[in-house]
Amino acid sequence: MGYKDPMLVPGALAEKVVLVTGGGTGLGRSMAEYFLSLGAKVIIASRRREALEQAAEEMMRAQGGSVLPLACDIRVYEQVEAMIEAGYQAFGTIDALVNNAAGNFVSPTERLSVNAFDAVIDIVLKGTRNCTLALGKRWIQNQERDRVVLNIVTTYAWTGSPFVVPSAMAKAGVLAMTRSLAVEWAKYGMRHNAVAPGPFPTAGAWDRLMPGDIPQRLNVIEQIPLRRSGEHQELANLAAYMVSDFSAFMNGEVVTIDGGEWLQDAGQLSFLDKLTSEEWDWMEQQIKGARRS
Repeated sequence: MGYKDPMLVPGALAEKVVLVTGGGTGLGRSMAEYFLSLGAKVIIASRRREALEQAAEEMMRAQGGSVLPLACDIRVYEQVEAMIEAGYQAFGTIDALVNNAAGNFVSPTERLSVNAFDAVIDIVLKGTRNCTLALGKRWIQNQERDRVVLNIVTTYAWTGSPFVVPSAMAKAGVLAMTRSLAVEWAKYGMRHNAVAPGPFPTAGAWDRLMPGDIPQRLNVIEQIPLRRSGEHQELANLAAYMVSDFSAFMNGEVVTIDGGEWLQDAGQLSFLDKLTSEEWDWMEQQIKGARRS
């Protein structure tokens, strides 16, 4: 067994119904398909109906089970309520929500318009708020317990980051909501947690954020201590655990899975990793000389 292999036992999510926003492509689809393979009934949602329907067909062909594709603009609360109602009509309940849908720009902030800010914040923060609020209220009203919300955030939710300011603002808000509701809504039998992934390349998102040969020119992998990007199965394994009953005592937590990237960037002296062995020898001699003088 290795990190590219499925982690949980077969049937670990049997009888669960999991809603994944942004579930038709990229990491959302990888997580949704793994949930399906573990016995869950899966609802995938995004704005593009045709892409969702194609993804649902492909997932069921590969894994069996039931996938319900629902077109929804999560920025519009009424559409979110309609999506949740359709899920209940199809499966009787929804046990877990994975707030995965996102948008981002990599740009100097002074180049961004107000509309560009809104495009990110409306999806990431307001969209996550809409889904969490609409489904959470329904769970409370129906007295449904043992329910889970898993939010996909990022490490710069707590550090901030240049060049992705709208996303940093929105993800910070999502993280604050995660920790706040973990306490406030625990009495209703709800758990709220988050995952902060590092680089997990997907053809669409990765190419849009860093087109052409920019990732190679900037040597992105060198910013990760493990010197590799993440595999989709690694994230899917973690997400499946966190929506399963195995994590029943985990609440209000954010789990980072980034190969140590944010710690390397946060370390004030991380740049010294570029020194050669000979340069370290020279520095050592200079330091010893300074102590003697």
